Amino acid sequence: MEAAGGGGTPAPGAAPGPGRARPAPPQPPTPAQAQPKGREIFRTQRKESEGSVDCPNLEFEYGDADGHSAELAELYSYTEEPELSHNRRCFEEDFHAQVPGRRWLELDGAQQKAFVMRLLDGLEVVDRDRRLRVARAILYLAQGVFGDCDNEGDVLHWSRHNSFLLYRLGTFSAFLELLNMEIENSQACSSALRKPAISLADSTELRVLLSVMYLMVENIRVEQETDPPEWKTCRETFRMELSFPVHTEEPFALLLFTMVTKFCSGHAPHFPMKKVLLLLWKVLLFTLGGFEALQAMKVRRREELGLPPLPEDSIQVVRSMRAASPPTYSIELVEQQQQQQQTRGHRSRRPLVKQDSLDIYNERDPFKNDEAGVDEEENDDMDSGIEGELDLMERDTIIPPLPPQRLPIERVSFPKGLPWAPKVRQKDIEHFLEASRNKFIGFTLGQDTETLIGLPRPIHESVKTLKQHKYVSISDVQIKNEEELEKCPMSLGEEEVQETPCEVLYRAMLYNLPQYMIALLKILLAAAPTSKAKTDSINILADVLPEEMPITVLQSMKLGIDVNRHKEIIVKSISASLLLLLKHFKLNHIYQFEYVSQHLVFANCIPLILKFFNQNIMSYITAKNSVSVLDYPHCAVYDLPELTAESLEAGDNNQFCWRNLFSCINLLRILNKLTKWKHSRTMMLVVFKSAPILKRALKVKQAMLQLYVLKLLKIQTKYLGRQWRKSNMKTMSAIYQKVRHRMNDDWAYGNDIDARPWDFQAEECTLRANIEAFNSRRYERGRPPEFAPVDNCLQSVLGQRLDLPRDFHYSYELWLEREVFSQPIRWEELLHCQ
Repeated sequence: MEAAGGGGTPAPGAAPGPGRARPAPPQPPTPAQAQPKGREIFRTQRKESEGSVDCPNLEFEYGDADGHSAELAELYSYTEEPELSHNRRCFEEDFHAQVPGRRWLELDGAQQKAFVMRLLDGLEVVDRDRRLRVARAILYLAQGVFGDCDNEGDVLHWSRHNSFLLYRLGTFSAFLELLNMEIENSQACSSALRKPAISLADSTELRVLLSVMYLMVENIRVEQETDPPEWKTCRETFRMELSFPVHTEEPFALLLFTMVTKFCSGHAPHFPMKKVLLLLWKVLLFTLGGFEALQAMKVRRREELGLPPLPEDSIQVVRSMRAASPPTYSIELVEQQQQQQQTRGHRSRRPLVKQDSLDIYNERDPFKNDEAGVDEEENDDMDSGIEGELDLMERDTIIPPLPPQRLPIERVSFPKGLPWAPKVRQKDIEHFLEASRNKFIGFTLGQDTETLIGLPRPIHESVKTLKQHKYVSISDVQIKNEEELEKCPMSLGEEEVQETPCEVLYRAMLYNLPQYMIALLKILLAAAPTSKAKTDSINILADVLPEEMPITVLQSMKLGIDVNRHKEIIVKSISASLLLLLKHFKLNHIYQFEYVSQHLVFANCIPLILKFFNQNIMSYITAKNSVSVLDYPHCAVYDLPELTAESLEAGDNNQFCWRNLFSCINLLRILNKLTKWKHSRTMMLVVFKSAPILKRALKVKQAMLQLYVLKLLKIQTKYLGRQWRKSNMKTMSAIYQKVRHRMNDDWAYGNDIDARPWDFQAEECTLRANIEAFNSRRYERGRPPEFAPVDNCLQSVLGQRLDLPRDFHYSYELWLEREVFSQPIRWEELLHCQ
């Protein structure tokens, strides 16, 4: 894995990475000051970086998407800003010709419908330019007729109102036909292929169509308490229309997947990928359901299968968690070493001091000396080869300062106990009993978990405790049912498959699913901040670069911010789409999830995500690649102030970038889903040296992100060696206190029997065979003749009406004579058969 940091050089004043013997002087030194010595070096560094370096608790609430206005603003690049006024002109020219002296807000419902119907008639004309002008006028309506509004709230209100109006009049279907025409437009594709540099102008028609469709999907998807009843009816109808196609044979999401693969194959480099991916994400979110809908579906599915209810609501547990304190870093370590050198002459026995834990339940002692004690996690780079590259990679990471000396504060009482209920699998109970029987009796009873004869009393108690916390997942039931269907295909008959939006989408994606996954990962790689610019990589900036490149420094800065923002939005939409697909497919059927997961792994998704996190993750989360005055709808309502280099550099006033933190959590969740219970993939994390990369992400003080980092560290702990565990006891403690317990999982000890080498290829091949058997049984056209059902009932067979040939009655008597009367009946053969 190449080390691609978030910046080529360390930030000024950054301290050296852990493991270095001597710190470098602060950069850059001021000529007015003398060169500081000893401890003053580190205090100078700390002062220079104070405020921007220390990561406070991030007040971030994870959800399906950002706020409504933020999601609408991310649809537009800053280079598209002049097109807003162009849309307005196209609308007003037509509107004032039809309704002179009036404003859109003054029309009643019937007049608004009549005008929209006239606009839709204009989409039927042959003239391409005329169609584009009408589409721009409709886009202006979907954007909220900002020319008639006084504030941003009014724009958002009218954008939602007009979106429902447009949908009721059939606008989405009309734009879907136009989108299909543009996708198949070979002239535009060939023109883009011949151009040396593709710009914003090459995707004008597509961007207008996709923008209207995105605004309609997003405005109709978002529910508000004040929505009238007819809007709720429209929302459900629209969701059904997108999920279960009537006029076409494929759901709308599949068309967008096809656009993605066509773009990545190089046949359509002018496709505006950011808009396509945003629309794809929102269509999946709308049709399949968000995270809370998933939780409700999971509860309902467990009830249908007769399984006990979930031990807790995972969404609520994660939301109630608080961020952990990051470990101390090299500044404190070197200061403490200097203190030890000064007091080496009169060594005294120091009292034991309680260590800071990463967990929220271990309260920090306000009376404790902050500079006492050496952090055991500073020896990370000197243990095993797993973290050998940490020194090189942590040189440009952010070094938080020492926390200030705090006054005695009122103690806060935290809830007792652990946040998660422990779980035990059926397989775990079987393994425990197998080992116990081998030890005490000398033989095993296979999968029998009821017979405890001959085992000591403590084993009885252990089995009882394990069974109390036994958890049977929906996936376990699905795997068992699949095994039975494969074993008895004729007696069990055909499986009844519920026609859900997820099932329809999987069936449509099945045969091209590997290409879809590879295409998404290609774009994710091109948008990752750690990726190097390569000539053979795909160009994802076609819909952000203007026709005329900037000529001033200010224009270049604005375009640079726009390009970075563009990439961040692409990462956000892809990560959210992949996570939604994985979660919904896993609930629908485990082998659908495994099919997608395996193709993601084969396409190098695991090293790609690790490459993404191999950067200055704090810089990425606090990036200022947004200019609030240029965001829609602010830029459409208010006059744009004069931009300066200082205002562009300052960015917004937010504590962190919501979309970047959202993307990081999504990618960590994807990585968890790909590696959970898969030893071969866990070893990939070890081989790619993910431990130091993941551990640096713990600097971000956000509970949900830290939880998924700790989960990834937990599954590979036993493979990292004793020295790593010894040097990272704080991280081990955090795993114990934050991650769910598996009762007989000795992850913290790393016994040799569990760390033995696995036959990784066989594990993946077995899984692949099960997936192929599932896809073949459920989705292949036609049934193999040997598995065709046989009717063994005599009355049923004799009662069937057979279509006999027309000339049969002419030869019927001859057939009877030859086949029946002339054949001797050998009754003794019946006796031999018995």
